[in-house]
This record gives sequence, C-alpha cells and structure tokens, in this order.
Amino acid sequence: MNTKTSIKKLSAAILTAGLCTAVGLLAPLSSDLNQVQADEQVHSVYTNELIPAAQASLRPIAVMMPTDKKAQPSYGIGNAKVLYEVMEEGEISRQMAIIDDWQGLSRIGNIRSCRDYYISLATEWDPVLVHFGGVFYMKDRITAPDINNLSGTSEYGTGGDHPGSSYFFRTNDRKAPHNAYINGEGITNACNSLGYSLTTRPEYYNASHFKFADGTNTLEQYAGAVPGNVIDLSNIFTYTKSYFTYNPETGLYAKSIHGAPQVDGLTGSQLTFANVIIQNTKWSKRDAKGYLAFQTIDSTGDGYYFTKGKGIHITWTKTSDYAPTRYYDDNGNEIQLNTGKTYIGVAQAGRNVLYS
Repeated sequence: MNTKTSIKKLSAAILTAGLCTAVGLLAPLSSDLNQVQADEQVHSVYTNELIPAAQASLRPIAVMMPTDKKAQPSYGIGNAKVLYEVMEEGEISRQMAIIDDWQGLSRIGNIRSCRDYYISLATEWDPVLVHFGGVFYMKDRITAPDINNLSGTSEYGTGGDHPGSSYFFRTNDRKAPHNAYINGEGITNACNSLGYSLTTRPEYYNASHFKFADGTNTLEQYAGAVPGNVIDLSNIFTYTKSYFTYNPETGLYAKSIHGAPQVDGLTGSQLTFANVIIQNTKWSKRDAKGYLAFQTIDSTGDGYYFTKGKGIHITWTKTSDYAPTRYYDDNGNEIQLNTGKTYIGVAQAGRNVLYS
C-alpha cells in the first residue's frame, strides 16, 4: 500500500468514526485503525514480493528434507522461499527449506536428520528448526539456548532431548525413515508448548538479507556473463544429479533431480526459482564414517549467480551465525537478485558447476 492510499484510508476511518459517534452509532476508531494496519503490505525479505505486514513478522521454519529417490516427492517444499542443498556423508545431498507461510500446510516433509553446518545456514533467518534427529557433531550448537528446534527423536546422535516429538506423525504410504511428517497446526502447538516465539526475535533476526533489483536484472550489464539456460550440478551432487532448466516464458528455472522434475507432493507442481546461487565452500571429511564439515562462515568464498538465462562469477562472505550471507559481483558490488524464490547449492570447493 502506498503512502497516499494509506492516508486516504486513515482519513476515511477517522471521518467515519467521527460521524458514527455523532449519531450515536458504535464504530470504534481503534477497529478502523487496526483494519488499516492489517491491510498494509510490505516487501518479503525472502522474495521481495508484496505480502501482508502481519505475515512478514511471523517466524519461518527451516525444515530438513531428503533428496533420496525413494523419498520423493516432499510435501510443502514448494512453499520454500529459499531452498538450500548441501552434500552429506555417503555422497547424498540433503535439503533445508526456509518456509515463511507454513501455518496452513497440512503435511510437511518427509523430515530427516540435521547436520551442524545446516544450523549455521539456518540461523541467519532466525527460524524454528524442524528435523528428525541429527549427529553428535551437533551437540553443542543444537542445545544452545538461542536455538529453537523441533525434533522427532533425540536431537543429536543417540543423545539429547526430543522437543515437540509428539507433534510429528508417520504415514503408511512409505517405509521408515521416509515417512515422518509434521503440519502447520502441530508446529504452532509445539512452539506454544515449548515457549518458542512465533514471531521473529529482534535480538537475533536481521531483516536485511538479499539485495533485490529495482525492476528486472538480466545480467546484460556484465560483459563476462556466461550462458545459464541449463545449470548442471551433477559434479556437485553426484547422487541426485540436480539440474535446472530456464524457461524464458516464465523467466524461472525449473528444478529436476534423478532425471525427473522435482515436485511438491501437496500440489504436484515442479519447483521453480527466479535465482540460483552456487556457493563454493571449504570443506573437510571428519571421520571414517564420512561425516563432513563445511566452512559456512568465511570471508573468501566464491561461486556463481544465475538468473534470466545467464550467470556471473560471484564472491560471498558471512561473518557469524546470525549474519546474513552476502554475495558480490567481481566488481565488489552486492549482486541484485530478481524478485522470487532462491535456490542455494552449497558446493564442496573443487566440484564445479556446469552451465550452457
């Protein structure tokens, strides 16, 4: 809502309230003012799209979802405004869906275990982390007082609590571990029972994340832009061989895994993104089991940004858990994303993206 419209609606509310009071009718001014505020729209910090102001203040969830072929499709993943994908042990990637409009979802998941590097990626959004257990490398971070999480089983390895576990449920259409879910009502009730805030916490939340373009960013201003009609991540995610195909009619990238469209089980629609970021990240193998570590807080990372069928080389920085990750072009300017959803593939440094 623009300023002039707001003033007109507010003036109308005041005038109406005054007239009604004069003739003895019940029309409290506060109700009209509340309605004006309820109608206000703001730009989403996730997509830059206009959303109700009340929705903007609600806390997102960060949900761990699998890429296993047997686990497809995931439910509610189409609502992810930001979708991360990172490799785990066993050469299988996992996804973390940042969902802000989760309240009405009837089925979310299936839900899988977490890793400590996902916590570092998640915290910059101040979400409620929703997962089904994890590994012992998470112990110190997942039990920290600033982390609010819901876990369907012991929150790290074989230890820890299982906050909100009674609100998860299993279905009969798949075998465990691919059949654990939660829904919007369950998340709300779990958070209320655990004393978690359902609105963003001002002491942690940073409303400044992506820098969005004023209009459309075609990347034509970059002489060194590369073709980006097909983005092939088969070198990065060797199991899923995730890839994106640009559709010039919609201006979006459609995501595929295992050689087929990746869809949301709730809607049957293929996942699409306006922005695709490949974030090359230092990593190491921790032990004989193959558990990985990623340096998600760094000042020297690089990668690629793709949008509108083109791509550019970028660098990225992140200074702390709650600090947003910043992405820059090779001139040192923060890149301008297009309005819409964003996919972030956190790639093991040394594994290159293919594009054409």
